[in-house]
Formats: sequence, structure tokens, C-alpha cells
Amino acid sequence: MTGPVTLAADLDLEAVQRHTVRTLLVSQAVGAVGVTIGVTTSSLLARDISGSDTLAGLAQTCQVLGTAAAAYGLARVMRRRGRRVGLVTGYLVGASGAVLAVVAGVLGSMVVLLLGSLLLGATTAVNTGSRYAATDLATEAHRARALSLVVWASTIGAVAGPNLIGVGGSAGRAIGIPELTGGFAIGAVVLVVTAGWVWVRLRPDPLLVAQAAAGVTPTTGVQARGGSWARFVDVVRAVPAVGAAVVGMACAHAAMVTVMIMTPLHMEHGGAHLEVIGFVISIHVLGMFAFSPVVGWAADRFGRSPVLVAGGVLLLVALSLCAVSPEGTSWEITSGLFLLGLGWSFATVAASTVIADRTPISARTDVQGTSDMAMALTAAGGGALAGVIVGWLGYSALSVVAELLALSVVAAGVLVRVRD
Repeated sequence: MTGPVTLAADLDLEAVQRHTVRTLLVSQAVGAVGVTIGVTTSSLLARDISGSDTLAGLAQTCQVLGTAAAAYGLARVMRRRGRRVGLVTGYLVGASGAVLAVVAGVLGSMVVLLLGSLLLGATTAVNTGSRYAATDLATEAHRARALSLVVWASTIGAVAGPNLIGVGGSAGRAIGIPELTGGFAIGAVVLVVTAGWVWVRLRPDPLLVAQAAAGVTPTTGVQARGGSWARFVDVVRAVPAVGAAVVGMACAHAAMVTVMIMTPLHMEHGGAHLEVIGFVISIHVLGMFAFSPVVGWAADRFGRSPVLVAGGVLLLVALSLCAVSPEGTSWEITSGLFLLGLGWSFATVAASTVIADRTPISARTDVQGTSDMAMALTAAGGGALAGVIVGWLGYSALSVVAELLALSVVAAGVLVRVRD
């Protein structure tokens, strides 16, 4: 252990932190293209292949399930091999999923599409998990801002992604593949490039440096007892505020995903063109990421709990607007989707920072990965029900049901303060 500790002691940790954040800013900006292309078009591609609106949500549900599995699995990789190996693995698995989505469109195979969606979920896991890498060496006073900067970097790729649908369609027609699969082809290339960037640039590994500085290895401390789930439970029992933060983050993500994935169909039923749908999703993604540095500053300045409560309130307003929006294009759906993203940003930044603040370094990746898995599974449940609810009761009813999740976010924010 002497070697790693000496190495950590010899490093300028502030310089390593700055280099880590700069590297993650680029990977997030580029990698988010692959994430948002899949989110925007997967339900439409599933509808075209299956011929059913009710089954349209299955592709997104599989993608969220893939995110859950990858969040848990990649956390185990990172605990032993560091952030760099884990992030690169996630991006390459996601690229494989994007390739399978193209194959599914060509073959007209729902089975291949669902398998591709599962693998593509790793991209979301690695993109969301990158926010924690920015906190490994950050001080508590600036931890939310470091985390939020990495979230903010997703703005570039995430806003560009949906607007590449038209470009992807043109590219698809040019190379003889279905229009909706062109975006996935672009996404696959982008994800491979992102993996290469992280592999080359994320040195030294921030998590391994933090572990070495704390005298922790994969075989010492909490890490030596049980599996990741057991370590997660131990931390939640010892620090109830972490459990409340996990619940708040999971409910916010589920509320956002459940309504967002059905919005393209809601708009298309009213005659909205593909480019307009892409624009509205871009506005939504702008709300998710563009203001996160301000949210991070607020979380550092005013505390994590008030920002988490504010996120729940914003989600309630957003879902109320979505509930009254007519089919097609409207100011209600555009404003509602923007606020839906903004509420998600408030809740996610605040809750993630609570988890980073209160989790010991010896169990850090286990708690972070398990909480992201819980977040994805909750969203997967909502996504699975979304198509059924819309098919039976309509988009407005789906938005009203999601308001129950938003209320849970508010309650979680209150509990974070009480339990902290």
C-alpha cells in the first residue's frame, strides 16, 4: 500500500481535480449525443417495427433496464479498476447497442431492437455516472458545483442529439438503411470516439487517487464485507439522509422519463413533424443540463435539501402543464417539457451531492452505482406503464399519475434535512 499512498501524496490533488473535470466536460459533451438520439427515436422506431403504440415504450423501458444493470455492474468495475476503465467499458457497450438498433431497423426485428436498447442503456449509465467522478477529489464546499459542471457539459451533445434526427434520416436514406436508424449509426461512432478520449485523457484516475490518499483498497474497510447491495444497505442504515436522497433522485428521474418518452407520440398524434418533435425534446434537454452550474452553486450556497424540494415543486408545475397540453405542438408542451428537465436538474444535482457528501470513500462506488440502479429501475417501471396508461387513458392521465412521483421528491427533500 506504500506505493499508491506515496503516489497520491506526491500529486497535486487540486491539479488532478481540474484535469479530471476538463476531461469529463469533453466526454460528457460528446457522449450525450449518443444518449439523446436513442431517447428521442427509440419509441418511434419500436412503434414502426411493432405496429403498436402500446408497445412503443418497450424499447425505452429496455434501455432504462440496461441502464440499471450497467450502473450496478460498472460500479463494481470502478471499485476495483477505477473510473477510467468503468467509463470506457460503458461507452463501448453503448456503442454496440446503437449498432444493434441499426440492424433491428434493417431487419424489422423487435427482438434485436430490445437487445440493442438494453446495451444502449450503458451509455446513459456511464453518462450519468460520470458526475460522481467529478466529486472524488472535490472539497465539500465546492462538490455540488464540480458535479453540476459535468452535468452541464451534457448540454452540448444532448441538445444537438435530437436535432441530428433529420441529419440521421438523410444519412440513413443515403446509405440505404431506415430513416429512424440513421441517428443510431451516428451515435455509435460518437460513442467510440468518446471512449477513446476517456481512455487517453483520464489519467491519473481520480477514484484510485482518492482511495490511495484515504488508505483504502478494494480489500479493506467496508468494501471487504458482502456485495455492493449489502454495502449500500449498511450506508443507508448508518446515514438515513443518503436513503432519502436516493428516493428523491429515483422519483424525479421516473417522473421525467415516464412523461418524456411518450411526448413524441403525443405530439405526432397531433400532426407535429419530426423536426418539431426534436426541437421540443431539445428544449427539454436544455432544461435538464444548461442551468446545472447555477443549481450546483445554489446547492453549495443554500444547502442540498432546499434545492431538492425546489426540484419537486418544479416537476409538479411541469407535469400540470403537460396534463393540459393538446396533441401536436403547443406552448404548454414546450414549457412543460422545459420545466420537467429543469426540475430533474434541481433534484438530481442536490440528491447526488448528498450521496457524494455522506458516503465513505470505502463504499463510494457501491452506493453510487446502486442508487443509480434504483433510479433506473424506478424509471423502467414508469416507462413500462407509460404506453399502457396512454393507450387506455391518454397522455394527460399519465402526467397526473407522474405528479405523485413529484410529490415524493418534495417529501424526500424534507427528509434529507430532518435526517441529516
